[in-house]
Amino acid sequence: MQKEDQNSLYKVVKNYIPKNVITNKNKSKSWSYGYDSKYDIVVVSKDGTIGEIININGLIIALPSLNKNCWSRNKKKEEQYWERQDLPKPLSKIKNIHQWNGMDSPFKDRWVDYIEQEFDYREYGMFFKNNGNVSYITGSHYMYIQWTSIDVGYPDFREANRIFWIYWEACKADKRSFGMDYLKIRRSGFSFMCSSECVNTGTLAKDSRVGILSKTGSDAKKMFTDKVVPIANRLPFFFKPIQDGMDKPKTELAFRVPASKITKKNMFTVQDDDIEGLDTTIDWKNTDDNSYDGEKLLLLGHDESGKWIKPNNILNNWRVTKTCLRLGSKIIGKCMMGSTSNALSKGGDNFKKLFEDSSVSKRNRNGQTRSGLYSLFIPMEWNMEGFIDRYGMPVFKTPKKPVLGIDNEMIEQGAVDYWQAEVDSLKNDADALNEFYRQFPRTESHAFRDESKQSLFNLTKIYQQIDYNDSLIKEHHMTRGSFSWKDGIKDTKVIFSPNNSGRFYISWNPKSNMQNNFIVRKGVKCPANDHIGAFGCDSYDISGTVGGGGSNGALHGLTTYHMDEAPVNTFFLEYIARPQTAEIFYEDVLMACVFYGMPILIENNKPRLLYHFKNRGYRGFCINRPDKHYTKLSKTEKELGGIPNSSESVKQAHATAIESYIEKYVGIDMDGTYRDPGDMGDCIFIRTLEDWAKFDISNRTKHDASISSGLAIMANQKNLYLPIEKQSKIKINFATYNNKGIISEMIK
Repeated sequence: MQKEDQNSLYKVVKNYIPKNVITNKNKSKSWSYGYDSKYDIVVVSKDGTIGEIININGLIIALPSLNKNCWSRNKKKEEQYWERQDLPKPLSKIKNIHQWNGMDSPFKDRWVDYIEQEFDYREYGMFFKNNGNVSYITGSHYMYIQWTSIDVGYPDFREANRIFWIYWEACKADKRSFGMDYLKIRRSGFSFMCSSECVNTGTLAKDSRVGILSKTGSDAKKMFTDKVVPIANRLPFFFKPIQDGMDKPKTELAFRVPASKITKKNMFTVQDDDIEGLDTTIDWKNTDDNSYDGEKLLLLGHDESGKWIKPNNILNNWRVTKTCLRLGSKIIGKCMMGSTSNALSKGGDNFKKLFEDSSVSKRNRNGQTRSGLYSLFIPMEWNMEGFIDRYGMPVFKTPKKPVLGIDNEMIEQGAVDYWQAEVDSLKNDADALNEFYRQFPRTESHAFRDESKQSLFNLTKIYQQIDYNDSLIKEHHMTRGSFSWKDGIKDTKVIFSPNNSGRFYISWNPKSNMQNNFIVRKGVKCPANDHIGAFGCDSYDISGTVGGGGSNGALHGLTTYHMDEAPVNTFFLEYIARPQTAEIFYEDVLMACVFYGMPILIENNKPRLLYHFKNRGYRGFCINRPDKHYTKLSKTEKELGGIPNSSESVKQAHATAIESYIEKYVGIDMDGTYRDPGDMGDCIFIRTLEDWAKFDISNRTKHDASISSGLAIMANQKNLYLPIEKQSKIKINFATYNNKGIISEMIK
């Protein structure tokens, strides 16, 4: 089943909090900005009220309630859209707070309401009418589209950026978050948005530091000199602190005297002598693992984070930089990180790991993600230049009639249709196609494409399958769960229980009559469903390693060709995990084999799992190495089973098995050689597909999923590896005779 709506960036959450609770707390304006643990919600409202509640990427966010001050460009629906307002000319002549203090009372009386309103927009955000709908934008977003001067003038309003800024505000508000990890498309405007927030934060905070990093030191410097400094210099006087030093510094912006918040109450009383120093700086650092080590940062702008090239490592840098944003357990600063990704082999693998570790659905007992950041991905079609209408909304599909774009150009083609045409034109150039995917991804998988020339297997087919899987509702095809012994009594009956924290992912659950199927031969339990399929396993012997590292244990189940009621030539189980102890892993593997009644092929260089099977009476489940006759096996091989991983011939056979499976059963079969023409494969496990994509036969230890899945394939076709009988070199010539007649004659 495919996703009904793949173009939804957020969902409105209905009835999440009882209406009477919202009404009562709104009356008293008692909603607090930040994370509300009682309702598991992040409140980004600063006025004590909440209105619409939305879900962005799994994060539940409460927006402020609609106030009376909703800006509208026009009464006509079709003429309602965002339009930046120029700074009034009389105010444009004032360059700093000192000049304001020198103006007469009538002038101040005339403009104080305007200035107060701007400060309110900056702090609380604002509502505006957009094509008949009411849109809320945060204060940071307002500062970006109203007061941030960029290379093309001023930014336009885009719905994708509205969601970005709301999510960022939630990251700032949430005490559990270190900030944002934003996976983006090329030319999405992130560098300018990040620069705008650096200036916005740096011109508000007192006695603080804002830092900037990029893929290289020169890139960080360029972001500072070409974006941050001009943005700061072009702020209206009432937002602009007094700078210390040059107007166009190369290394540091130092704000010594702040712009005092001008209100009706203080517009006559605030004098030059009363203004305290801000003592806040914005600077940049060279790209290094220890760039800001030992510093205390209020905000870190982290640009092009997915393009760090070795020896620089974004993971190492983040581990160090993260400490700059905390004081003990308290988070005192935030990181705004964003990037497209390099190819995995060129540093993209580290950014991918960081992005995956930033999922809000995976938290530790402190409520934080593994990285501390919150990940956000916005697909290409939401933010593609040339496909945004004047309301800031994306044009996904080609319209029946041309649509007026935000740049006053007519949009005649949809973003998705344009993208697909580009993809189709690049299908014969794998590396060019993967580069296009990385630059303009529609899915997270697109963003982390690798170069094909580095791959041992057919990347085209692998990525075809990944793209297809991304379009599916995974819950309808795959179940996460755990195996356990019935009533906790070992060696009885194994049951499967769906469990969101389970280590197993399965796509096929056999009927009850096929579960726990085994026979006993000479007192040894043997699988009864060995004609249906088999398992492969990459095991480990040590529970933990120094520093808590070590590779995962992996288990894969695969069916073969058969005549029973079960899928054919299909991977049905994936397990890639490292439980707290090795014994837990062994028992997990054993229970899976017993439940499915299928044998298993295990690498015997780490024999503890094989001993676990033997000692429990399940030696019959462990397949012997298929490339030797039983009589040629060593004593240990006869005792335990398994296959060595050191043999070059085994390594080659293993890789060939995966290669053959991919060609036959993964991606689209264009020619109909193995399946109906145009049919898509059914390998649902993306982690395994991604591991195949980056498999390195010379460094197999990193590829747990590839090892175990390859062994499963070999287990199902073990007859292919039987050694060929050698013919005897001794020739015995038997005489032949012609037996016609009375006397036989020898035929010469």
